[in-house]
Amino acid sequence: MKAVIVEDELVATQNLQRLINQVDTDIQVIAVLQSVEECIEWFSLNATPDVVFMDIHLADGSAFSIFEKVQIPCPIIFTTAYDEYALKAFEVNSIDYLLKPINQRSLEHAVTKLKSLVTKNTDNADMVASVLAAFKQMKKVYKSNFLIPYKDKFIPLTVDKIACFYTENKIAKIITMDNEIFTVDSSLEDLYTRLDPSLFFRANRQYIISHKAIKDVSVWFGSKVSINLFVTTPDKIIVSKARVAEFKAWYTT
Repeated sequence: MKAVIVEDELVATQNLQRLINQVDTDIQVIAVLQSVEECIEWFSLNATPDVVFMDIHLADGSAFSIFEKVQIPCPIIFTTAYDEYALKAFEVNSIDYLLKPINQRSLEHAVTKLKSLVTKNTDNADMVASVLAAFKQMKKVYKSNFLIPYKDKFIPLTVDKIACFYTENKIAKIITMDNEIFTVDSSLEDLYTRLDPSLFFRANRQYIISHKAIKDVSVWFGSKVSINLFVTTPDKIIVSKARVAEFKAWYTT
């Protein structure tokens, strides 16, 4: 059985590949794709695999946008950090999912369900369409407040006071509009799924930036841009050439 993994986090990819090898040695991962753009190109040029493990949120956009450009007729097992309530769309429409962090037991369940769907010759295209429709109808509730552990207490922090989130040595941190830095017990990937996308933008794998924190934007070599915030950041915040148009559209909306 040939499988494709769609995932933009290296650690998550490595974990999933390790679990797949443990659960079913007959599943062969033939490609790992990291972006919407890469997926559209790959599925346009290659034969359809037997199954796709697909992260919902990718660095350059929602994985659901892939289906607007190409057809993927094989079964899809979504991997996601969305909460249980949002995932009812999958349960109703019989497409399985893996809630991050993925463990061996949940993967075994998904693979068993996959084999059942294949045996029954279930119409995967109809199920994908049902899931997409269900997600479009659901109203996402985004985080508006954080409780940040600090010494022997918790500090309330509203999202409007956050300039950016970034990762340093695999630890997620917050920089406030007052240039304060706090550690947060979540991954950047998990944080981004819980933030209002009209207010925050995933600039790259290291940074999620606030709309109101942007001071100006510098043209960078290779048709990239460097985003400058009103606060001090440990690194330059570079947006790749492939995502500059997306950033501009987000900022001007």
